Amino acid sequence: MGKRKEALTRLLRTIGDVNSELRQATPSDEPFLREMLYLALFVPPGEAPLPRSVLSNPAIGRYVDGWGTRSGDSGLIALVNGVPVGAAWLRCFPASEPGYGFVNEETPELSAAVLPTHRAKGIGSRLVDQLLQGVDATSLSCDPANPARRLYIRLGFKPLPDGRTMLRMKSPPRI
Repeated sequence: MGKRKEALTRLLRTIGDVNSELRQATPSDEPFLREMLYLALFVPPGEAPLPRSVLSNPAIGRYVDGWGTRSGDSGLIALVNGVPVGAAWLRCFPASEPGYGFVNEETPELSAAVLPTHRAKGIGSRLVDQLLQGVDATSLSCDPANPARRLYIRLGFKPLPDGRTMLRMKSPPRI
């Protein structure tokens, strides 16, 4: 894991005309992850934004509360010119306190968001793709009307019968 972490920390790519870097998320990133979590909450077009107090709801806040201190927490932060602009992270939940995309206790749930000014530049795709390298299975919850759903389908997620939960199983290695 050390070599992978070092490689990701130094990873620099050009996406369009934007230089972006990915680095491992740390517990000190919890405030930024909380902001990304707020941005990840889908609000249909024409509806009022959710109040920021929604983040204090335990069912929402559990996606970032104490982030990086639990076994299995893993995440990446996207930086543009050294400034965080997006994040993708994984967290497992117990059956007694399942997340919205819960499949089982061994399957981590994915959360991801990119600042609106940096969307549609490939940053979200790169974050999720890099984060899921070597991950056997991942789930998430995504409203069918959420435009991000197209990204998740492109990255191999398949909708489950409830229509909101999506699952991605490890694909064969890339050649």
